[in-house]
Amino acid sequence: MRRQSVALLCAVTLLLAGCHGFESSLGAPEQPATATPTADTVFTLELVSSGSGDNAHASETARPDPETDVRGWENGVWHNETLAVTSEDGLNESERAAVVARSMARVEFVRELEFERTVSVEVISREAYRNRTGGSDPGESLRRFDNAKFEALFLVGEGRDSIAVQRSELGESVLGYYSPSREAIVLVSDAETPTVSESTLAHELVHALQDQQFGLDGDARTRDAVQGYNGLVEGDAAATTDSYTARCGVQWECLSSEPGASGGGDRHFGLGFLLYFPYSDGTGLVDDRRERGGWAAVNDAYGEAPDGAREVMAPDEYPDWEPRDVQLADRSTDEWERVRPSGRPDYAVVGPSAIAATMAYTLADDYNESAVVAPDEVFNYDGRSLDSADPYDYALPATTGWSGGRMHVYTNGTETAYTWRTVWSTERDAEAFARAWAAVLSHWGGTRTADGTWVLAESSPFADAVAVHVSGDTVTVVNAPTERELNEVYDA
Repeated sequence: MRRQSVALLCAVTLLLAGCHGFESSLGAPEQPATATPTADTVFTLELVSSGSGDNAHASETARPDPETDVRGWENGVWHNETLAVTSEDGLNESERAAVVARSMARVEFVRELEFERTVSVEVISREAYRNRTGGSDPGESLRRFDNAKFEALFLVGEGRDSIAVQRSELGESVLGYYSPSREAIVLVSDAETPTVSESTLAHELVHALQDQQFGLDGDARTRDAVQGYNGLVEGDAAATTDSYTARCGVQWECLSSEPGASGGGDRHFGLGFLLYFPYSDGTGLVDDRRERGGWAAVNDAYGEAPDGAREVMAPDEYPDWEPRDVQLADRSTDEWERVRPSGRPDYAVVGPSAIAATMAYTLADDYNESAVVAPDEVFNYDGRSLDSADPYDYALPATTGWSGGRMHVYTNGTETAYTWRTVWSTERDAEAFARAWAAVLSHWGGTRTADGTWVLAESSPFADAVAVHVSGDTVTVVNAPTERELNEVYDA
């Protein structure tokens, strides 16, 4: 079963065609404007401002230009035009401009919203993308804080830089992104001659349209709040792109799709699973909105974005559900000091999508042969095949009752520790999570002592001591380098 699971994981290549600036919440900052491209191929698409321009894209299906800008027409190209272009050997400047204009018109037509201005697009190689996202130094406090958070989730072990691991995962999987600060799209190509994938272009154009119509400067600042907001944003983009590509070969002539990311390099299934949540479950939220009130109901949701992953996982709870305010007092001795990164909350909130990633990762990590979930609990099948539109299930028995959380990170100068409190809908939900977390601790080499504390083996990537306290609907997890130091971090 273990080998079969790993094979399935490898078959699901996570192609993240929709980053839009909230990558910063993952420890992977938005690509710096000062990044200098290497010798890798970079194409900048300069779009004509209006009218049909030159005849590089003229075709027999071209219609006269409208007197004023209308939905389904952009920069001289109608949504249903057939362009005289070939993508196999790349696109020249006029071809690229025509393809982008037509894709903008098609996104307008499907999404029933009008672009207010043209969008800058460039195509770069994956190596150029990796060079751009090498990134600036996030600072010691943020790095320590982020390391503790991903160690608490058993996704990135001690001695590894969690921000570097996240950047590496994005470097291998991202197909494109939209930068709200630059109002520009960057497409990442694995082809020897970088070209344009029309579906990826359409997805990123939806983000540009969202930014122009609603603004993509949401104030979601914690992990779970970002997952909720991104569930709406990415679900909208995915649903629009699905409607767009469904017309290809039926209503529209489209460019042949470029193969996706190669899947090489240092891939991390647990992080990929976590990153993929807005794409996997966001479409369900958007479909639910559309069933209730069409695209207008989706538009309205931007005024009241989901508060967390739970509302994305359970659309029937949106917009009434709100996370509970979790109180967590500092009860550390003077030897331990709170880590407070500047410019962001001094606490973390990791919700049900992150907990699901912890458990799903045990199917693929290389530490041992055990797992705390079965493959059919994590993977969604359409008949006998994996459902490519919604491959993962995040609503696991130990995640669905999550109602709020708060994590504090501490340091004594050389070591790091944390306290993490979650509250649940019922006492039964809290007990289910505690049992699941005990299984996670055991998976990673934990042994329970006589007083109930878990001590993880020195050979484990997470060699620490962990205490799990359950009180009614509340679970508090305390971590310290040794069992003796647990009470120093949190005197229960």
